[in-house]
Amino acid sequence: MKKAKRTRLERSGWKVGTAREFLGLSDEEARFLDLKLALAGALRRKREREGLSQTALAKMIESSQSRVAKIEAGDRSVTLDLIVRSLLAMGTSPRELARIISGASRTRGPRANNR
Repeated sequence: MKKAKRTRLERSGWKVGTAREFLGLSDEEARFLDLKLALAGALRRKREREGLSQTALAKMIESSQSRVAKIEAGDRSVTLDLIVRSLLAMGTSPRELARIISGASRTRGPRANNR
């Protein structure tokens, strides 16, 4: 958020904070959520790069299009297991998975909580 906008909102009585603060997440919960969202985002980007529809991916993982939409949105009902299995079904290598995971922890580690 731009500094001028933040200042304007705070002057109007609004409190500006992070989603972590708003939701009252612990460090572990915030890191878990960041990991889940990083994996879900990677799945969506990979699917789009490969020109697959959500329906086509759903057939690959023996699921439904609506479930794939939930995976990509990081829906709370979606497990990490399902996200990782979906990435593997699309041919993601273990090395690629490690890169996604390490990228999530690097950009959103404990120090990133002050955003």
